[in-house]
Amino acid sequence: MRRHRKGIEQFSMSFLDAMSCGLGAVILIFMIINHASEVRAVGSNRDIANNLSLLEEEVLQKRSALAAMASALQETEARLEAAKREAASLEEVIDQEDDSDQEVRTREQNIQALKEELKAIEKQVNTLREKQGDGDATRAFSGEGKRQYLTGLKVDGERILILVDASASMLGDTILDVIRRRNMSDVRKQASPKWQRAVNTVDWLTTQVPADSKFQLYSFNTELKAALKGTEGKWLGTDKGRRLTDAVQSLRSVVPANGTSLELAFQALANLQPAPDNVFLITDGLPTQDVSGSQTGGVSGRERIRLFGTAVSRLPKSVPVNVILFPMEGDPLAASSYWQLARSSGGVYMSPSEDWP
Repeated sequence: MRRHRKGIEQFSMSFLDAMSCGLGAVILIFMIINHASEVRAVGSNRDIANNLSLLEEEVLQKRSALAAMASALQETEARLEAAKREAASLEEVIDQEDDSDQEVRTREQNIQALKEELKAIEKQVNTLREKQGDGDATRAFSGEGKRQYLTGLKVDGERILILVDASASMLGDTILDVIRRRNMSDVRKQASPKWQRAVNTVDWLTTQVPADSKFQLYSFNTELKAALKGTEGKWLGTDKGRRLTDAVQSLRSVVPANGTSLELAFQALANLQPAPDNVFLITDGLPTQDVSGSQTGGVSGRERIRLFGTAVSRLPKSVPVNVILFPMEGDPLAASSYWQLARSSGGVYMSPSEDWP
């Protein structure tokens, strides 16, 4: 019996040793694999951080270069004005005084030298303006402003149309948020972060409109309204930025409500004569209404795609549509649909971050 127990004890110890070794091996393998994963993650994060640092450095350099060019342009223009005043003063002196031929010749030489300097300064001013390019904003913007070097969104053209979705969905990013906010007062609706982002985006766009361009600004839901009342169907001059400012201020008084009729907006676009050569569409999803804006009840994803296709069919050919999309919950096909619209029309598609512009 004693030997039998001893044999059992030896077998038990061997079994436990084998189990312990196996468990230790499994733990060791797990630690090796986990360490390798951590090393790869750290390396990947380091690469991302390095790329981000390079991008931030490039942005800062470009901002500094733009500021330096703006300062140089201002200084050169001041020199130009001073030289013009001096030339005008000398000419006036010559006209008023009856001096000797030698003095007249000296002054004429001085005037000629000033004219040559004026030509050189004007050339320098033109060069600086060309380098500054789209940094010459028609209006001032209090935010970060100049983002075109990052987005590729270039605001140019002789006739620029801005379309802003003012439906109830612009009150929030989720369905629950929209339902909650649509029962609030008009003042609180207008203060909704998503709607404020849309209005600020329009504000930024208008700062980039060239001073000699024509523009029109519409808001749309189940109705279409020009920002400046009574200007529907008309192209407006910027009036040195004053009319653009009035349009943006008027847009800030709009209260988002009702559904979205993209067909109504594109029909108004087609009715503008001559046609726009650059269109900016600010929206958050596919349409929920046809041109009549009278549909009630829920709208399926398939129906929204059909409404979108009908609206796009109303667009004139060769009109680039730039889309700025603030995605809405429960509308997964919106991004691909609007991307295809921008791509096929020659425009730009972007879905900006919450701090843009």
